[in-house]
Amino acid sequence: MHSLQGKLLVSSPALVDPNFRRTVVLIAHHDEDGAMGLVLSRPSDVPAVAAVPRLDGFDGADDPVFVGGPVQPEAFMVLAEFDDVSQAAAPIIAGVGFMPADAEPDELDIRRLRLFAGYSGWGSGQLEAELAESSWIVVDAIPDDAFADDPDELWRTVLHRKGGPFELMETMPFDPGLN
Repeated sequence: MHSLQGKLLVSSPALVDPNFRRTVVLIAHHDEDGAMGLVLSRPSDVPAVAAVPRLDGFDGADDPVFVGGPVQPEAFMVLAEFDDVSQAAAPIIAGVGFMPADAEPDELDIRRLRLFAGYSGWGSGQLEAELAESSWIVVDAIPDDAFADDPDELWRTVLHRKGGPFELMETMPFDPGLN
């Protein structure tokens, strides 16, 4: 099995599940037991600092809480870019990882953060089956993807970066049947 940790899953037009339509998911963990990721492209209307006041003062605290996925939407997770990734509870990619739950944020060297409510999860073999169905397009992640200034455009941006025939998808309307 090849781990997709640190990769992006970009929903293909074939994926019609409303939880994942036109989304970009950062895979935070993937092994033979399953996978876990965060939807990077679903901001809410709630500021992160309103949901978790102790984030006040950090770059990203005034950004919205993001809907990380349909699993445990009441659970908050902080994705951060660290000066020293060894401070992360679980490093994901190039300085980006989860802030430890028991950490005092002001004791960490954090460049920026993003708060997520819930996560996306797949059981053993489930993600591999979805990949075989062409539900997802796998793209290499860069740290800026996790903190995109315009998350509504992230799906198009990542498809454009993938290039080739995927660039054609970025111009597709949300519902191609209305074309």
